[in-house]
Amino acid sequence: MPSYHDVLWATYHQLKDTDVSDEAVQILMLELCNMSHNDLFLNYDKEMPAQLYREFQKGVSRLQRNEPLQYILGYQWFYGYKIRVNEEVLIPRYETEELVANVLADSDYYFPDKEVIEIADVGTGSGAIALALKKEEPKFLMHATDISATALKVAEENAHTLEVEIDFLQGDMLQPLIDKGIKLDILVSNPPYIPRQQEIQKSVDKYEPHVALFGGDDGLYFYRMIFENAHKVIKEKSFLAFEIGYDEKDAIIKEVEKYFPNDRYEVLKDINKKDRMLFIYHGI
Repeated sequence: MPSYHDVLWATYHQLKDTDVSDEAVQILMLELCNMSHNDLFLNYDKEMPAQLYREFQKGVSRLQRNEPLQYILGYQWFYGYKIRVNEEVLIPRYETEELVANVLADSDYYFPDKEVIEIADVGTGSGAIALALKKEEPKFLMHATDISATALKVAEENAHTLEVEIDFLQGDMLQPLIDKGIKLDILVSNPPYIPRQQEIQKSVDKYEPHVALFGGDDGLYFYRMIFENAHKVIKEKSFLAFEIGYDEKDAIIKEVEKYFPNDRYEVLKDINKKDRMLFIYHGI
C-alpha cells in the first residue's frame, strides 16, 4: 500500500481541477485516521492500512460529487462537541458558535442570580445550538423545536450521546411552545434566512435540506413568524438572539422596530467583520 504522503499528494493532483479543496481532503484523512496534524506528519512515510485506504477513496469519490465533507463523515465539530449530521439536517457552521458564545455571556450578565433559566432553540435541526448551550450552562432549562420529525430524531440522538436533557418539541417555529404555555427567559434561533432566488454553493443546494436554508422571497419570512408571536412565549424580562444573513441588517432592523418598538436591540459582527447576530432585549 502507498504511504499517507503519497496518497495525499496523489489525491491533491487528482482533484486539482475540481471544486474540492486540499483542506477538505486533508480533514477527511485526519478524521478517518483519528489523527492530529502532527500525528499525520510523523506518520507521513508509513504505509496506509488497506481498510483505511479504501474508506478514504470512497470519501474522495463522494467529495468529487460535491457532497459535503460533514455528511461523508457523519458528524461536525461544533463548540468542541461532536454533532451527528445527515441530509435531514443543516450542517452547523462555525459562525454559529459565536452566537452560542454571546448567548452564554448575556445570560451571565442579565440573569446572574437565577437558579434556572428557561430557554428555547427554535428550529433546532441537529440540535447543535441547544446542545452546546446546555453543555456549557447546566442551569438552562432547555427546549428545542423543529417542524421536521426526522431532524428531531437526529437532535435526540445527539442529546443522548452527549448526555444532556432537552425537551424536544415538534411543530412550526414557536407553536409548540405556545401550545404548552412555556415562558422563556431566552429565545434563540438560527432560522432559514437565504432569499429564495439567491444562488448558493452547489454542495449546499444539492445536499442540504432546503427547508432549513430558504427564508422566503427576502429571507425574513421566519423572523417575522417569530417576531409576530414572540410576546406569547417570552417573559417580561427576557432577550432574543438570532443569527442573520450578513447582508440583511437594514431590512431586519425595520422588522425589529415594527414588532419591538420599545425594546433595545443590537446587531453584532462575527470574527469576519460581517453583521451576523441580532440581539433584542425585552424589558431589560
